[in-house]
Amino acid sequence: MKTTRIGVIAAASSLLLALSACGSDSEPSSDGETAAPADGGEGTTELTVGASPVPHAEILNFVQDNLAADAGLDLKVVEYTDYVLPNVALSEGDLDANYFQHLPYLEAEIAEKDYTFKHFDGVHIEPYGIYSESLEDISDLPEGAKVGISNDPSNQARALNLLVESGQLEKIDKEDVSIVDYDGDDAANPKKLEFVEAEAAALPRVLPDVDIAIINGNFALEADLKPAEDAIQLESVEGNPYANVLVYDENTDKLEAITKLDELLHSDEVAQFIKETWPNGEVISAKN
Repeated sequence: MKTTRIGVIAAASSLLLALSACGSDSEPSSDGETAAPADGGEGTTELTVGASPVPHAEILNFVQDNLAADAGLDLKVVEYTDYVLPNVALSEGDLDANYFQHLPYLEAEIAEKDYTFKHFDGVHIEPYGIYSESLEDISDLPEGAKVGISNDPSNQARALNLLVESGQLEKIDKEDVSIVDYDGDDAANPKKLEFVEAEAAALPRVLPDVDIAIINGNFALEADLKPAEDAIQLESVEGNPYANVLVYDENTDKLEAITKLDELLHSDEVAQFIKETWPNGEVISAKN
């Protein structure tokens, strides 16, 4: 097993981050022709896959250690600590696939940057959570409270929806809702919440400086937060559209091998690994 970590400071990542929304095919497409296995020795295809350290790289490493060889795969897992560079690396051909993002984020990236990406069905869900160092119940959120929130549109809309579900905001009937829609709107934002934007990866570090922060599941886990225990509000899993997907470029010559990897990610063995590794629902297999 080969694993490499790439650390990226928040400032460098944020310079690249600009998102909107678009659609993407939900199934991989092919003209029926695939290249012969290459790079990994006789009968084996090496795949370089970008991933967030937790839980994505852990899941991929489980696949590499337990399932990949029998499927004729050899995985090189490259870890990224932000949400921007894995797609840049995939578009530039440094990766064969990546596994770190949910579908709304991917669609926004494709729309903004004209990536020629395709994806498979969702593998797992990490419930979004509201965290606080000063409150034990979301209903105690005071007027004028500071709210740490992601600065990328897809995750910002997701966070705002969680605040609506928890009764802290009123729902605004609009696509692509953002904090701009709530600023100064006393009807939609009756508590006059003050939003503090930060890169998603930086939100755990922002937590001491705000009343609450709304944090992606993988970054919460990396910061040693336990969503089932530490979150004062967790996102519902049922009907959740934010399942994380395996992504590849439509021009790849390794589609057959990448498809095999996706099959392994959807296997019963991986579902059981997820259940045993995160028994309190921090990460939930899409098979469940």
